[in-house]
Amino acid sequence: MMNWSIGKASELSGVGIETIRYYEREGITPKPDRTAAGWRVYDSDTIARLRFVKRSRELGFSISDIRVLLKLSHSDDATCEEVGKIGVDNLTLVRGKIADLKRMERALSELVASCRKGQTDCPMLKELFAD
Repeated sequence: MMNWSIGKASELSGVGIETIRYYEREGITPKPDRTAAGWRVYDSDTIARLRFVKRSRELGFSISDIRVLLKLSHSDDATCEEVGKIGVDNLTLVRGKIADLKRMERALSELVASCRKGQTDCPMLKELFAD
């Protein structure tokens, strides 16, 4: 079995070193074995787990959802329906965020359009200060 340093684990997984340490503290990944000198060493299973967590985070899953997904991935009793429910819940959150961003985009577009060069009485600034 191959073992890598935290720097190499970061490179192989695409997860930053501080984030790897955070995942260890939070129990997302197991505490790594250590060399006689005290250096952390990571195996291929941990690298795969880090990649899983990274992809899950990129899709907007929360740390608590990722914990559940990891648990389900190692359970003989887990069903695809359970995993799908977590995915549907996350999709609902993502769609809500998209709707919020679209509202923000429209509002900001209107504010930016109200700006005119040379004016010192800026409508955008007034609106941002409004009650």
